[in-house]
Amino acid sequence: MNGTNGRRITGQGAPSVNYYQQNQNQSSPTPYQDYLEMYQGEMVPVEGVLEMLPDYGILRQDMSIVSEDPVFAQSSMPRDVYISLSQVKRFSLRVGDKVKGQARPPKEGERYLSMLKVEEVEGLNPEEAKKRPSFQKLTPIFPYEWMKLETTSETIATRLIDIIAPIGKGQRAMIVAQPKAGKTFLLKDIANGITENYPEVVLMVALIGERPEEVTDMRRSVKGEVYSSNFDEKAEDQTAVAEVCLERAKRLAEKGSDVVILMDSLTRLARAYNMVVPPSGRTLSGGFDPSALYPPKHFFGAARKFEEGGSLTIVATALVDTGSKMDDVIFEEFKGTGNMELRLDRGLSERRIFPAIDIKASSTRHEEKLYDTKTLEAVYRLRRMVDLLDDRQATELVIARLRKSKNNKEFLETLHQAQGA
Repeated sequence: MNGTNGRRITGQGAPSVNYYQQNQNQSSPTPYQDYLEMYQGEMVPVEGVLEMLPDYGILRQDMSIVSEDPVFAQSSMPRDVYISLSQVKRFSLRVGDKVKGQARPPKEGERYLSMLKVEEVEGLNPEEAKKRPSFQKLTPIFPYEWMKLETTSETIATRLIDIIAPIGKGQRAMIVAQPKAGKTFLLKDIANGITENYPEVVLMVALIGERPEEVTDMRRSVKGEVYSSNFDEKAEDQTAVAEVCLERAKRLAEKGSDVVILMDSLTRLARAYNMVVPPSGRTLSGGFDPSALYPPKHFFGAARKFEEGGSLTIVATALVDTGSKMDDVIFEEFKGTGNMELRLDRGLSERRIFPAIDIKASSTRHEEKLYDTKTLEAVYRLRRMVDLLDDRQATELVIARLRKSKNNKEFLETLHQAQGA
């Protein structure tokens, strides 16, 4: 699923990098003559994720499947498959659908494989796939299934999140962070907690306008699909990466899967849309066009738990105190849209206290739907205890006590001892 203009998506459904830049002027079949000779008069098995362009659809092939064919893998054969609008309408295909079928090799002067026969859509018979429910028509409800992130006693970040701001399936969570507060490390800990405790959950990571070395580190650190765009790429490419990631997640949630998107960051995504959307004629503080808020709000607002089954959880970061008025405007517009907020404190990180979480300012709405009665009472007790301390002292104290306990259960059970002391 390689985006145009060099977008990069890795993991399951990943495409080759910069395919369009390499092949946009290619007309001769010579680079993949070996493949044409091998498949002359035959159809080629293809499987990938659908992306729509103005006049046709493109199937971005899963590179793990492509690589199984040695000739395909070693040649310059196009990985992407052309799908006509008539095929899209006939099978009611949606952006982000995983499609399997048969295609023919490109003829002389053509650049893409061409889909001849659609065999499966999201693992279903094409006719059955037409009956799938629409994402917007499913019933959203409050999250009630707690995703415990705690893994080892040494991973304090996820243990602390479980206690002060639990994440449920379908949560719309925002990590509010100043620069250099440790949000990237926190996202990696959350990702690893999810993959270790819930291997059935589909994990996606969307990195928008990120540093290249951070992208590489994230790919190597988490087990999931990584959708990325670098800060030096066009705004159109950055917004397209987010849109492809979201649409794929929606298709999975529609069929009952639990999906988690870790997104860094909403601020940079909103900045990118500010460069892309047509000017509305109005301008907010910092030069921000209010119409640029709707697409990132659509992304963040897609997180929900469905009554019919399935969920889409989004954990997104938002930058504050960057010195930019535009960033402040973006954060203010998103404030209150999530149902979980985790605030990081740069003052704690500067003192090398990690995780640098502001306990008093972090919470989850309707946490009583996630915790059992005993755990909820213990968490309330902890809240009353830290309320007597200043913000940073509270975090230091809780982290110190977490390090002395084997797990969160032991920590919460011994809270009354600390209160008595």
